[in-house]
Amino acid sequence: MKNASKPRIAVIIPAFNEEDALPFVLATLPKNWVQRTIVCDNGSTDRTAEIARLMGATVVRASRRGYGSACLAGIAYLKQLPREDQPEVVVFLDADYADDPNDLPKVAGPVLEGSCDLVIGSRLSGKMEPGAMSLPQRFGNWLASLLIRLFFGKRFTDLGPFRAIRWDRLQQLNMRDTNYGWTVEMQIKAVLQGLCCAEVPVNYRRRVAGRSKVSGTLRGVVLAGTKILSLIFWHYLQYSRQKR
Repeated sequence: MKNASKPRIAVIIPAFNEEDALPFVLATLPKNWVQRTIVCDNGSTDRTAEIARLMGATVVRASRRGYGSACLAGIAYLKQLPREDQPEVVVFLDADYADDPNDLPKVAGPVLEGSCDLVIGSRLSGKMEPGAMSLPQRFGNWLASLLIRLFFGKRFTDLGPFRAIRWDRLQQLNMRDTNYGWTVEMQIKAVLQGLCCAEVPVNYRRRVAGRSKVSGTLRGVVLAGTKILSLIFWHYLQYSRQKR
């Protein structure tokens, strides 16, 4: 969905079998803020893609499974647009309706105004519904944030998926991760490249239906935690070598 009179904000929504929650996300997005909505279908076997099209979103298929892969497909779609149709700001938002799309102006506003390059919607600083985040999620966020602060000198409270970033800065980051490490890769690269990063509190609730593909299973928790920590240490080793 696109309108030239609106702020040049593109919303990228990675989605895998989210036919129950996605309609709420698309219906709640602040229409006067969003110029283009891209749902990146990550191999859904339900009506996710069909619903997205019916509600006016552009559907991009990500053939390779993985959260980061879906986000990269959205970026690739934006890159192939004529320059005048490309956004100023890109917002990433999950399809499970756990984050409140009404918080989009709060997240994207500082980037659109030029006061920040990257804004993270912090679930831990905002109002959270009981049970919305599991104990392993909370611990993982705390540990990852602590390591980023110790290794790279930047304080974050969350690796939340709801975030906004300037389009030119996003391309500059050269994002690569195809799965669990997407959010932490973006934050570390942003810090290392000297981008202005900030956090704003956002509301967070339990997902509408089903369970999380990551925190909802022991396998997902272990794989995500391992990937995130290994990525942090890998970037720290690269950073340390460059400082010598």
